Amino acid sequence: MENLKQEVLSCTKCDLHKTRHHVIFGEGNIKAPILVIGEAPGHDEDMIGRPFVGKSGQLLDKIHAACGFTREQHVYISNIVKCRPPGNRVPTDEETRTCVPYLFKQIELIDPLILMPLGASALRVFFGKEYRITQVRGNWLNWYNRLVMPVYHPAALLRNPHLKRDTWEDYKKIVRKYRELIDAEHHSDYV
Repeated sequence: MENLKQEVLSCTKCDLHKTRHHVIFGEGNIKAPILVIGEAPGHDEDMIGRPFVGKSGQLLDKIHAACGFTREQHVYISNIVKCRPPGNRVPTDEETRTCVPYLFKQIELIDPLILMPLGASALRVFFGKEYRITQVRGNWLNWYNRLVMPVYHPAALLRNPHLKRDTWEDYKKIVRKYRELIDAEHHSDYV
């Protein structure tokens, strides 16, 4: 993992390296049973050098805490693109194609049981452009014999609080699956 990290930190394969402050490799338990996958770093992440530290990240941490999950033990967090696109725009197809092999290598090294793509961009990396987050969120999918639970991106919840109820139902499914597959005694005050 350290070799991959050094390769990613020095990457200049696409133009995003010209405007970044930090490469956001990922964070969490490198043997985590759950891999959370976002789209790309935002402004706060680019400035601080850590994934999901802005408002979306704070909400994600609250949701994880309610599930009894921590970055240190239960999850690893990464993105499909490791550098911030200017103006927080959606990564281009070319940027995604260039960077996503790093994510796939992270998946191989971490070997999680559950993948959790956050939002449409992350979902499409695994299943293609015809998949819609509004249609498949909350449903267990399979990607190369890995369980995948697509959920709304926390930024979507901040824009539209009405999505929070559905998202919480999705996370409860993840907690139940975690108990089924990994730790039957896993504690959450809410699930």
